[in-house]
Amino acid sequence: MTLCATFSLVTGAVWTFSDTSDPPAMTAARANDAAGGGAPPVRQASHAPLARSLPVKISVPAIFIEAPVTGLDLDKKGQLGAPPMSRPKVVGWFRGGPSPGEAGTSLIVGHRDTRTGPAIFLNLNALHPGDAVKVTRADRTTAVFTVDEVRKYAKDKFPDNKVYGAARRPELRLMTCGGSFDKKHGYSANVVVFAHLVSVTKHPA
Repeated sequence: MTLCATFSLVTGAVWTFSDTSDPPAMTAARANDAAGGGAPPVRQASHAPLARSLPVKISVPAIFIEAPVTGLDLDKKGQLGAPPMSRPKVVGWFRGGPSPGEAGTSLIVGHRDTRTGPAIFLNLNALHPGDAVKVTRADRTTAVFTVDEVRKYAKDKFPDNKVYGAARRPELRLMTCGGSFDKKHGYSANVVVFAHLVSVTKHPA
């Protein structure tokens, strides 16, 4: 089984998402200061932004995903970690950016596959505009996003500003590897799901 390999990031560096190569390079300042541009088309009005709250679970009914969320931080070198390869059914949220539902662009990543078989985001590219992504948060709310666009980008043509750019409304990006794979260079592309917040469900205490 092949491994999920590389993502390009806002810094112009390569986000490596594998246990066989370096971790992703990204600084929180660069991520937060990135200029927006080329936003995907809006199909539903956006819900008002929520206060910050940690995500605990993600659900994507159209592709039968329900997974716990772990936080990802930058290390001393400014590199972003990845969910453990030993836990292929877990997704990772970049804690240096907005939480899902806050104003801005929230980022959740997951492996496509590992040495042991398929991983949580294997079928991410099968999503379509209008599909729902639900993120359960620690404050007992579920932020419901609608998919605006699903794109696959070659690593050397990755649109940093479009994917990571600042946003006023609450937006979500789901990312994994895509394209062809070879042992030397890893995957040739990245799959990116663009979504925005459309509703919120509150759960009783």
